[in-house]
Amino acid sequence: MKVEFWQIILLTLYAWFAVWDSLNPQIGFNKPVIAGCFAGLVLGDITTGLAVGGTLQLMILGVGTYGGATVPDYMSGALIGTAFAVISNQGLEFALGLAVPIGLLLVQFDILARFSNIVLLHKAEAYVEKRQYRKMEIMNLLGIVTWGLSRAIPVFFALYFGNDIVQNILNVSPEWLLGGLKVAGSVLPALGVAILLRYLPVQNFIGYLLIGFVAAAYLSVPMLGVAIVGVGLAIINYKRSSKIVQESVNNVPVSTEGGIIDEDE
Repeated sequence: MKVEFWQIILLTLYAWFAVWDSLNPQIGFNKPVIAGCFAGLVLGDITTGLAVGGTLQLMILGVGTYGGATVPDYMSGALIGTAFAVISNQGLEFALGLAVPIGLLLVQFDILARFSNIVLLHKAEAYVEKRQYRKMEIMNLLGIVTWGLSRAIPVFFALYFGNDIVQNILNVSPEWLLGGLKVAGSVLPALGVAILLRYLPVQNFIGYLLIGFVAAAYLSVPMLGVAIVGVGLAIINYKRSSKIVQESVNNVPVSTEGGIIDEDE
């Protein structure tokens, strides 16, 4: 199958819009599963798009840009991986084999976008000192353009020139670099979960964490099953907390101007 030019344009525009969405409304278009679904819809194979995007979504769970850290760009990887899987008809494994290193490789474009925005930031600060606030706002808006181009340009060239350009880039990259990026990408989800546990009230819900760990590690319950168990425990905890709060409200004395009178009185 050959990707038509209009399909390339749609996927390129999606990559730009997804970055803008991640910086502003945060509807979720930057999620790999949504990107894969969109790519599959445009290319006529939603099943492959959902499989690629859903697998990449699982790989990025727990990963966040804490402190401005750069994370693998699996959104663009889902777009490109789905496209190449549909083009070559090689299946999910082929798509993931390309999508994962592409997501790690595009980390460098994210860093480049951050460097580019420093120039715009200094210009915005200069306009603030001159009280030219309208120009300052323009500099801030231009920052979104550089962010979007950092994803849109690689997606466009990868799809326009096809599979060869990606393979050539990967072939000339040293093994130690790609290996290091893969190791870092594997560690990041665990690091993200550890950071979340650091700030969550774990001491109050340690029992629930142990139940989820036993279900996943020893009972081999799939991730969806563990999630359903978590939802069930959350509902039980919510109802119990609501009951406690309601009982506390019912036992609060009624206040009047003359003093405090119990409801029984």
